[in-house]
Amino acid sequence: MKLLENSSFEAINSQLTVETGDAHIIGRIESYSCKLAGIDKQLFKQFCQEGQPHALEALSPPQSSGLSPGRHGEGPLSDTCSRKTLFYLIATLNEAFRPDYDFSAAKSHEFSREPSLNWVVNAVNCSLFSAVLEDFKGLTPLLWDAVDEEIYLAECDIYSYNPGLDSDPVGADGLWSFNYFFYHKAPLKRIVFFTCRSIRIPGDVPEGIP
Repeated sequence: MKLLENSSFEAINSQLTVETGDAHIIGRIESYSCKLAGIDKQLFKQFCQEGQPHALEALSPPQSSGLSPGRHGEGPLSDTCSRKTLFYLIATLNEAFRPDYDFSAAKSHEFSREPSLNWVVNAVNCSLFSAVLEDFKGLTPLLWDAVDEEIYLAECDIYSYNPGLDSDPVGADGLWSFNYFFYHKAPLKRIVFFTCRSIRIPGDVPEGIP
């Protein structure tokens, strides 16, 4: 996976990392090419030793279903994706959080396919608006216009990463988080990854208390 330069995303990302008094909001949008080269080809070959590239993997229900996707592996599985697509999602996570976190052990049930673009847009907007209030209101149209220009949202498959609390290497200490992948198969062969999490800021310890 190769990170693609996008000046619009860089400008938006500078406004997605803020402190809100009791929490630190860390968000970013990045674009990745799915054209495999070098080490990615080797990793993909190893990944496919457990199953053919076009074999289907079961995913958890979408968040919009009202169930809790991926939480501790409980609940019914629904929808599928190919192992090749699953590799792209995991490789995107690894590239985005390298070198601090490793997602190589992520399982298919920790991902969901989100059938409704409107639901995802509203979920993101609600999370960020409730966190940063007026600061985010003016950013909303610019954000989604930039994503659409990069990936053509209407032509994308949308996936989310929803691990259980005991298997989430990034969000374990957070108040809330979201991780969405906007995947354009062809001709772009590209993933736009939108991740955000809220981390509680430790309060000051009063003097005299160890």
